[in-house]
Amino acid sequence: MLVTCPVVSPVIKLVAELKKHKIIPELLACKPTEIINVQYPCDISIKPGVTLVINDVVNLPIVRYKADPVRFYTLMVLDLDVPPERESLIWLVGNIPGCDVNRGQTLAAYDNRRSMESRSIHRIVFLAFKQYLKLDFDEVLIPEGERASRNKFDCHRFARKYALGNPIAANFFLAEWQWRWTPQFIAAEME
Repeated sequence: MLVTCPVVSPVIKLVAELKKHKIIPELLACKPTEIINVQYPCDISIKPGVTLVINDVVNLPIVRYKADPVRFYTLMVLDLDVPPERESLIWLVGNIPGCDVNRGQTLAAYDNRRSMESRSIHRIVFLAFKQYLKLDFDEVLIPEGERASRNKFDCHRFARKYALGNPIAANFFLAEWQWRWTPQFIAAEME
């Protein structure tokens, strides 16, 4: 007799983790229907709710999600735990053809380096929105290192402004703000 264990849907696991960490309902009102696959250098794959040390995730990741190749999408990455209780924008790309983020329009350069003053755990959330058409964004490009605009960002206001609706896919991890001073990090800081 062959016994098999029931396979739990990855989306069910994602939603459970989103609720456990209060991303639903603090940020998301609706459950996403897909998981965003996120891969950082050194083979670091993001599973919903995994805890990572921040300097493992300072470099640009590879992002994939289920997408229609002839439609456009917006990718948003947020830190939900920037004091005082507000979100901060890490990365924003719009007009992504299918899931080819590299061909999208960067509205905020990827920047996951923040002050070492914060020593708590931060929830870093990836959201993918399906656009109804190619959009004419009137946002000023936010370069790497610029903080003021990132800390004033409101994802709900942005989504309403461009009629993005609810995200179709999500993922998140917990970032531990405990720096490990690696030779690669020290070299990057000296550049």
